[in-house]
Amino acid sequence: MFFSFSSKSDENNIKFYSEDNGILSIMYHRFNEHKYPSTNINMEVFKKHLEIVKNSKYNFLNPNEFDSKFKTSKSEKEVLITIDDAFESFYNEAWPYLRDNKIPFILFVSTEPVGNKGYMTWDQIREIDAVDFSLIGHHSHSHEYLIEETEENFILDIETANKIFKQELNYIPSLFSYPFGEYSKFMRDYISQNFEYAFGQHSGVIDLNKNKFELPRFPINEKYGELKRFKSIINYYPLEYKSLSPSEKQLTINDNPPNFKVEFFKEQKNLSNITCYSNEGDQWDKSKTNLSNQILTIEFREPFKPRRGRINCSLNDNGKWRWFGVQFPIKKN
Repeated sequence: MFFSFSSKSDENNIKFYSEDNGILSIMYHRFNEHKYPSTNINMEVFKKHLEIVKNSKYNFLNPNEFDSKFKTSKSEKEVLITIDDAFESFYNEAWPYLRDNKIPFILFVSTEPVGNKGYMTWDQIREIDAVDFSLIGHHSHSHEYLIEETEENFILDIETANKIFKQELNYIPSLFSYPFGEYSKFMRDYISQNFEYAFGQHSGVIDLNKNKFELPRFPINEKYGELKRFKSIINYYPLEYKSLSPSEKQLTINDNPPNFKVEFFKEQKNLSNITCYSNEGDQWDKSKTNLSNQILTIEFREPFKPRRGRINCSLNDNGKWRWFGVQFPIKKN
């Protein structure tokens, strides 16, 4: 069966240099589940993260205001807390602290595991949904590697979750989070027709020129939640751009490495200070970049290896550090 969708993913883009100070989104999963270090954060470290945000004089963004805040240039950066997967440890460990301190967040829920061992129940999810500083997001039904499914099965997974959300919460969440941060152009275009915004797992800071259905987040875990690194992340600002290609983020043998190009705005300064790192060949190294007429290209050393290729670019803009990242799921041969 063939499905075709016209994408709404570029309809929001203002396409002028906005000097937006942005929304910095941070992603967590488990709390005090130390046997899962790649998705876990120590609760005491999590509390210190929140204190760092407060001491940096940044406000936490209430996700119920995300739409209006996204569409305007922010004079002050705000921080958005997101939690993926609705693990029971979030409810037992982090939720009481967030509740008592009224710190806003999004909880992205995959519907299939709800109520299973190690996961929250629908009663617990409804408890969180009832407060005015939280928002429930859509994280698919199965949380499988949906990029490997057929287009029909991908749509079935989303529609199955929709029915369950409607049954349990009486509505379908309008914000989506791609499982594992992976998506193809088909997936993104489908999501753009059925949701208001969608988040990946590539690093960067949200500004009003970013694609509404490819929003970046900084993933945090035991390794990448170290306090010195977190303090650096919190002080990043958007590195705005006019366009980024390729539009298709899933790479095949025929387009790996990709023809990577980023077009910046003519008003942007200090672009010669951009430094990029990429992990082609499964080896992180400084990228060979070229900047000409506000367009950045990268000459890759070799193809990216499965499962994911990544590029991270930063810019010292007169002492203000700007950042964006890209993730490429690699299709197996």
